[in-house]
Amino acid sequence: MPRGGPDASWWDRRYETRRQEYIDRPETGARCRQALRGLDRFQRLSGGYRTYSRLTVAAAGADVPSPRVLELGAGHGRLARYVLARRPGARMTVSDVNPSVVEALRAGPLGRDRRIEVVRLDATAIDRPDDSYDVAVLTTSLHHLPPSGVAALLREGTRVARRLLVVDGWRNPLYLAGVPLMALTGGWAQAHDGFVSLRRMYGAAAVHALAARCGAPVRVRTRFVPPAYLAVLAERRKTARQGRTDGRTDEDSANRDGGGRAG
Repeated sequence: MPRGGPDASWWDRRYETRRQEYIDRPETGARCRQALRGLDRFQRLSGGYRTYSRLTVAAAGADVPSPRVLELGAGHGRLARYVLARRPGARMTVSDVNPSVVEALRAGPLGRDRRIEVVRLDATAIDRPDDSYDVAVLTTSLHHLPPSGVAALLREGTRVARRLLVVDGWRNPLYLAGVPLMALTGGWAQAHDGFVSLRRMYGAAAVHALAARCGAPVRVRTRFVPPAYLAVLAERRKTARQGRTDGRTDEDSANRDGGGRAG
C-alpha cells in the first residue's frame, strides 16, 4: 500500500521513502536521544501539544465529565499534562511499547499522579478489554507503522475505546520547507528525522483503504487541521446484531416494523 493511498500518483510514490528515522533505531544512541529531545521541543514551540489535547478532549465528548483516556506511544508523556489541564477530571492510561520509556514515565511526575496509570502497551495489540476507554489517542507516530500496523491500530484502538483519535502530519512535499526550523529546534538529528517522517506520512486515502481492510467494521473520518495535521477519528460501525438503545437489534427492528417481511 503506497503511503499516499492505493491510487497515489507517480510523483507521490517517488516522494515516499523507506529510509528510517534515528528514533526508530535506538542503536544510534546520542542521535536518537537528540532527535527525541528536538521533537519534544518542536511540539512545545509549535503548539502541537495544545492542538493534540484540544482534539483529544473533543473526541472524548463534552458530556463526559471524567473521560477515560488511553494514550498510545506516549514518549515523553507531555500530552497527558495538557489533557489534564483541559479536563482535570480525566482518568488517563499513558502507555508506550518501549520498556525504558515506560520506566522513565513511572519515575517522573506522571507516575506520581493518581489520575494516571503508566503501562507498557503495543498499539497494534492492545492488552485491554473491549470498551475500556472513551477515547484512545496516538499522535505523531502513525508514520512509524507499516500498513499492516496501521490496520491493526485501527482495529485494536476502536475495540478498546469508543473512539480512536490519530493525529499525524499532513502528507504534502510543501511541508519540507519546515525542515530548517526543525534543525533550529533540534539540530541535525531532528532535521534528519523530520525530513524522513514527512516523506513517510500516510495520506487520508491510505487510512480509509486500510480501515476497509483491517478486519473489523471500522468507520473513519479524516480532516486537515491547521497548520499541518491529518486528524483521523475512527469508530466501530454498529452491526445488525449489536444492541440498540431501545434494547432491540437492528434485525429485530426490521422484523417488527415490517422491514423483514417477504412477499
